[in-house]
Amino acid sequence: MTQKTQLITLAGGCFWCIEGAFNNVMGVVSTKSGYMGGQAIDATYKHVCTGTTAHAEVVQLSFDPTRITTREILEIFFSLHNPTQLNRQGNDVGPQYRSAVFYHNIEQKQAAEQIITEIEEDKIWPDTVVTEVVESLPFYPAESAHNNYYENNSESQYCQLVISPKLAKLRQTFASKLK
Repeated sequence: MTQKTQLITLAGGCFWCIEGAFNNVMGVVSTKSGYMGGQAIDATYKHVCTGTTAHAEVVQLSFDPTRITTREILEIFFSLHNPTQLNRQGNDVGPQYRSAVFYHNIEQKQAAEQIITEIEEDKIWPDTVVTEVVESLPFYPAESAHNNYYENNSESQYCQLVISPKLAKLRQTFASKLK
């Protein structure tokens, strides 16, 4: 990470979906799937999927704030998942699939809180936003098979049924922000 890049870590359901989207966003230098938010020191896919580690599946983004703002990243993030679903996204159920913004500086915290307030005030969703806004905790990288999952497995059923529609929405809504 160079001096001019920043990190932000996002949890919005399966990390394959979030990573697949942000790999296409201008200003995002890199993405890394992993786990954050729990107490277990052996954060592996096998353990996190039990739902007992308190870790969430996350994507840690390195981004260039001169090319994309924290707010723009968060606007994309909130469009990629339903932030009102507690401990789930679609058929993926458990605390590991919760919605969270793990901020790395106060600007990120404030931007996340502001967007959540706007979502609530504008009644974009019929239910209350449950996205956690939490200071960054230790990041545990996911096993290598989970990185660039969509790019490496785009023909799989999960990718076709779950990730591809999110990417289509991303292309439609944020075309000017894509690589």
